[in-house]
Amino acid sequence: MLIRIGNGAGFWGDNLDAPRCLAERGELDYLTLEYLAELTLSILAHQRSRNPEAGFVADFLTVLESLVPVLRAQPRLKVVTNAGGMSPAQCARQTARMLAAAGLGDTRLAAVSGDDLLPRLDGLCAAGEEFSNLDSGRKLAEVRPEIASANAYLGARGIVDALGQGARIVITGRVADASLTVGPAIHEFGWRWNDWDRLATATVAGHLIECGAQATGGMFSGWDSTLSLRELGYPIAVLSEAGELMITKPAGTGGAVTVDTVAEQLVYEIGDPQHYLTPDVDTDFSQVQLHAAGPDQVVVSGAIGAPAPPRFKVSMAYRDGYMATGTLVICGEQAGVKARQCADLIFSRLRTAGVVLQRTHVECLGTGDTLPGVWPRRDDVQEVVLRIAVHDPARVAVERFVREFSPLVGSGPPGVTGYTGPRVKPYPVFAYWPTTVARDHVQPVVEVSDANGWINGNSGR
Repeated sequence: MLIRIGNGAGFWGDNLDAPRCLAERGELDYLTLEYLAELTLSILAHQRSRNPEAGFVADFLTVLESLVPVLRAQPRLKVVTNAGGMSPAQCARQTARMLAAAGLGDTRLAAVSGDDLLPRLDGLCAAGEEFSNLDSGRKLAEVRPEIASANAYLGARGIVDALGQGARIVITGRVADASLTVGPAIHEFGWRWNDWDRLATATVAGHLIECGAQATGGMFSGWDSTLSLRELGYPIAVLSEAGELMITKPAGTGGAVTVDTVAEQLVYEIGDPQHYLTPDVDTDFSQVQLHAAGPDQVVVSGAIGAPAPPRFKVSMAYRDGYMATGTLVICGEQAGVKARQCADLIFSRLRTAGVVLQRTHVECLGTGDTLPGVWPRRDDVQEVVLRIAVHDPARVAVERFVREFSPLVGSGPPGVTGYTGPRVKPYPVFAYWPTTVARDHVQPVVEVSDANGWINGNSGR
């Protein structure tokens, strides 16, 4: 028995047409859509604070609308996504309305939550959880009043439960990226939760496809003009009940699946290759082998699994002041020199006004600043983009900064342009706080109903 799981989104903002193209041409059993990065939830939390009906990835509704004809034509196709963000149930209700309007009101939807720890944070601290910062060792008390979101990384259990209750579309909050693939594999094959090597193989599969086109030629370091990225095919993991894995893409699409493209994704953001920790399994990537099995087919073997860690990763975000970024185009002779003088003018005028910003960063794009120390800096170019980013606890200080760009058109050196358009506005900064929580303190909550039930408020747990 084989299942084909394709991932049509690697991040919030990915190609809106990719999921439909993958589902139409990939002969899939499951389509996954992975939208969440570490700070995405803080953005969604901010949106939910302004609108209680927000807090999920709105792009998913646009994608789902494009998928309606595919769902009709392929009744076996299921969708698993973490588009629920901070509001899986609200996302399910909006999804249900769309499906019902399209005549698919009998489609069973699931919302998987339980990852949001913010309402329970003080109680968990009272129960002994410290939530110290994994990177710095700082104590949570230093930033507790500013915490905006706190989400544990759930594993595949909620997804398996939802699929077992007949859900065709599963919408989760923060689950580990690879678990979007592990869940369907466990459900379809009936694997045991301690079948560590098979869970490890499914985790490798999920990791290889989770970033979308990065496994099929996107961002490939060996790219040249012969590798077409038009109509780029997104990746498909073909898994067997015995735990065999192959990575491929739809025939006739752009990009490529080779040992090299797959290898680059394999080592992407894994930390310790012998201990890739997820809520489902501790996976050893160090023995994984890749073999070309044919055009755009790479067989992956050798994943080794060990018992899952006792603690879940938690991604918190806290409010940390304001920032803004402004740009100007500087042209003419010695454009790099003029651009740096423009930056100095901005900061000197701010100091005169009594504003000293907490953090600043200046780049002259076109002089070598994008890779400092790799390319020699050249200020004698004819055109650069001056980019300045600032951060400060006080919004008023950042607001004054953005007002210093336009005056340079008339009171700076010659060759200043690119200032048209709306003035940049300060926006709140959410800083990252990585930590962990005991897995016993976190349980998935699964609500399943058909679309009509979600609309009428009859979803069940």
